[in-house]
Amino acid sequence: MAVFVYGTLTNRDTAARVVDAVEYRGRATVDGLHRVDGRYPTLLPGGRVEGRTLLVPEIEPLDRYEGVERGLYVRVQIPTADGGHVETYIGDPARLGVADEWPGSGPFPERVRTYIREHDVVLRFED
Repeated sequence: MAVFVYGTLTNRDTAARVVDAVEYRGRATVDGLHRVDGRYPTLLPGGRVEGRTLLVPEIEPLDRYEGVERGLYVRVQIPTADGGHVETYIGDPARLGVADEWPGSGPFPERVRTYIREHDVVLRFED
């Protein structure tokens, strides 16, 4: 499974402590989202963010690392320019000490998914 990473998991040593096999596809850019730093890095609407594409055999260790069950981050799909998709993690700004918010109403995960779907957010592989 391909996962776009833009924070601590871009470091091979950190990723190796989380997943058994660490392999990167290469550098990538997401148009339509930008990185902000709070307690941990997260993404917000607009702009562009650079990162890496991490290939993992299973996603559950990353879900635990990112605190998905605790509601710290939500895992979402981002479409790729070549017609596929990658997973990524987006942290809840309110839980991470970030002043900005995602637009819309309703639960945080749904606001993120709606924005990605309606605003042509796309990942482009650089390598």
